[in-house]
Amino acid sequence: MLEVRFRPEDTRTVFAANLLTMGDRYNIHSQLEHLQSKYIGTGHADTTKFEWLTNQHRDSQSTYLGHYDMLSYFAVAENESKARIRFNIMEKMLQPCGPPPEKPED
Repeated sequence: MLEVRFRPEDTRTVFAANLLTMGDRYNIHSQLEHLQSKYIGTGHADTTKFEWLTNQHRDSQSTYLGHYDMLSYFAVAENESKARIRFNIMEKMLQPCGPPPEKPED
C-alpha cells in the first residue's frame, strides 16, 4: 500500500502558489479581453453557439485553402479538379453552418 505524507514546507508552497494565481486574476482577464478584441475566432461572453461553430468552420476551410497539399488531397479523394474544390470550399465559407437561427424576441 502506498502512503503519502506531506511535510509542512509542502503546504506553504501550495499556499504561496494559490496567492499568486489570485493576484494575477485581473491580469489574466485583461489579457483574455485583449485577445478577444484582437481575434474574432476567440469569441467573447456573448458569443452564441452558432457564431462559434461558424468561426470554427471558416477557420478550417481557410486552412484547407491555404495548404496546397491538403487541397490536392481533397481533389484526388473527390475526383475533382483543384479549382473546383477551391470554388466549393469558398462557397461553403459564405454560410458554413446554414442560415442563422432566429433570435427570440425579448
